[in-house]
Amino acid sequence: MQVTVNVPASLRQYARGQRQLVVECADALTLGEVLERLRVVAPGVVERALDEQGRIRPHVNVFVDGQSIRAGSPLGVQTPVAPGVEVWILPAVSGGS
Repeated sequence: MQVTVNVPASLRQYARGQRQLVVECADALTLGEVLERLRVVAPGVVERALDEQGRIRPHVNVFVDGQSIRAGSPLGVQTPVAPGVEVWILPAVSGGS
């Protein structure tokens, strides 16, 4: 089985230009474990998603199976990720007038 990580355009330069990266897994993982496995193939993506303490950066939104980690899950990087689930890494959007 696998977990698909969707990479935003702004981070694709760190993912060999790929929009999606696959993390192989036999059992459920935590989001942190998914990101650690992702670090092997796309370290630049993970470095920009996590801070030095391994927490999701304030300007990054991560969704697991459509649920916001910041808004919906108090577990943060300990959020369970089942095989077959999609993870989205999205930079926060701000601005306007």
